[in-house]
Amino acid sequence: MTTRLTLFVCGSLTAALLATAGCNPPGATTPAKGDTASAAAKTYVAPGEKDEYYLFYSGGHSGQVYVAGLPSMRHISTIPVFAPYPATGYGFDEESRAMLGRFTWGDVHHPGLSQTEGKYDGRWLFVNDNANNRIARVDLRDFKTRQILGPIPNSSGNHGSSFVTENSEYVLVATRFSVPLPKGRYADLSTYKTEFNGMVSGIKVNPTSGEMTVGWQILTPPFNWDLGSTGKGPSSGWAFWTSYNSEMEHETLEATSTQGERDYAAIVNWRAAEQAVKDGKATMMDGVPVIDPAKVPGVLYFLPVPKSPHGIDTDPSGRWIAASGKLQPVTSVFDFEKIKKAIADKTFDGEVRGVPVIKHAAVIEGEVPVGLGPLHTQYDGKGNAYTSLYVESAVARWSLPPWNDAQKKDLNTVISDKIPVHFNIGHLVIGGSDTKAPYGQYLVAMNKLSKGRHLSVGPSQPESSQLIDISGSKMTMLYEAYTEPEPHFAQILKADAIAPIEVYPKAENTNPQAVWEASQAGVTRSGNKVSVKMVAIRSRFVPDKIEVNVGDEITIHVTNVEQTTDMIHGLGIVEHDMNVVVDPGETKTVKFTATRAGVFPFYCTNFCSALHQEMQGYLAVKP
Repeated sequence: MTTRLTLFVCGSLTAALLATAGCNPPGATTPAKGDTASAAAKTYVAPGEKDEYYLFYSGGHSGQVYVAGLPSMRHISTIPVFAPYPATGYGFDEESRAMLGRFTWGDVHHPGLSQTEGKYDGRWLFVNDNANNRIARVDLRDFKTRQILGPIPNSSGNHGSSFVTENSEYVLVATRFSVPLPKGRYADLSTYKTEFNGMVSGIKVNPTSGEMTVGWQILTPPFNWDLGSTGKGPSSGWAFWTSYNSEMEHETLEATSTQGERDYAAIVNWRAAEQAVKDGKATMMDGVPVIDPAKVPGVLYFLPVPKSPHGIDTDPSGRWIAASGKLQPVTSVFDFEKIKKAIADKTFDGEVRGVPVIKHAAVIEGEVPVGLGPLHTQYDGKGNAYTSLYVESAVARWSLPPWNDAQKKDLNTVISDKIPVHFNIGHLVIGGSDTKAPYGQYLVAMNKLSKGRHLSVGPSQPESSQLIDISGSKMTMLYEAYTEPEPHFAQILKADAIAPIEVYPKAENTNPQAVWEASQAGVTRSGNKVSVKMVAIRSRFVPDKIEVNVGDEITIHVTNVEQTTDMIHGLGIVEHDMNVVVDPGETKTVKFTATRAGVFPFYCTNFCSALHQEMQGYLAVKP
């Protein structure tokens, strides 16, 4: 790319960033009048009927995951992950409080579904916390967060995740930020290039329980790692990340990190990393085996990619890898067969900190001129790729290789369609795009700005998500919905891929504090410790009177003994900032200290029956 073109694109992007309100693409996203009924029919899910797909949105700085249905786009539920959520009592009972640890929020960016043989298996959903260097696992049997791992040692800014390998061996993670290592060590920012490091981590997943542990880490230069993807087929055992700031600057990054012609992608051989640890080639740092790639050749390579990239995506065949840079109007397509050959032949173009740089010309298949501000690419499994264009506020559809001679001569000819969206699209998602078998029916555009396309709700605006039909020769806009801030990425799963339970069977409740009969419930005291075993059933608590003294430490184990779907009970204690919601067959524990005398009502917070209002009791605290 010439300097003139680079400056033109940078100027276009800067203008867009400074004046986004004026960056509306030509054309309309709504169907023509004659097509409105057809579009509506494609998204209509009649009362009592169910959607064909689940849509799992990341919740951004809300710390949660949103669940919607496709094609209706209706919000169904919120899965609390990294932040307390009073609606379900998450963060108030002892188990979820322990998982949250010392944090009350997280920044969820990229959900990833578990896979078996390169296809979604419907077991787990993994999500990252960019803010606090954590990763969580949601069990899709009950849509509950079951583990939060972290803060991950030697890692800062868990943005480059959650990328799941073909058989869920690992969830792969890369750091957004670089810091002096080991953590807690001070180094002046002026020494950024020499004293700071990033990290790529392999989070090992137990194949039966899903339990996560840190398996290995690879030390990297202080680049800012961004989005990634995992390989399949010919690229099985490999993973890929883009980065920005290959200049390794530390201030005024909008200027200093955009000086070079290209940035670097990481090409990681995670099977080689796994073997290196087994062979004793790693060094322990903060309890984790860390591999220095300069000392262990073969685990890490760098590849030049378009400037300031935000995405790198492996196609369903595992051969073609698309990388886009925000400051260049092209999506670069690399051939993994050529990458393997370049590595084998050592076709390198220098090195960075002892890590070989693969020669760009040896592995590039072509640069597709998709448009301004390309970010992410998804695949429909039919030979088509779809790239989001932030500056253009559009989605471009183009054909994957192999290309014929005429196409290679003019790659404009591989672009088959483009559709405007509103406005400034970030991520986009097609069901199964990161697997061997995408669904290829719908695309959801997750737009950063909604710009008044909804009833005004004041200065804090929702995000816009637009549903696009990609099953025909032309993309068709079907529907628009709004979400709370801030979806970054999403995953789409066929509804029949999972069969969530709606009642916890009594036989599975192994909590030693669970009680199932009123006769088993009661209050016991040991010194100043008061333990309550409570039964919740329509429409009463047993016991419904708890007498304690000021200074007592109170632990309440409440069991919802219902075995009927949707018979949920809550326990709220007035003026004690205490609320838990207990699903049928579940036991939850709350703990607090009685700090003041008085009589305080407690009641069921979740509507459960005609006598729901009567489901109450008293906590009597003696002076």
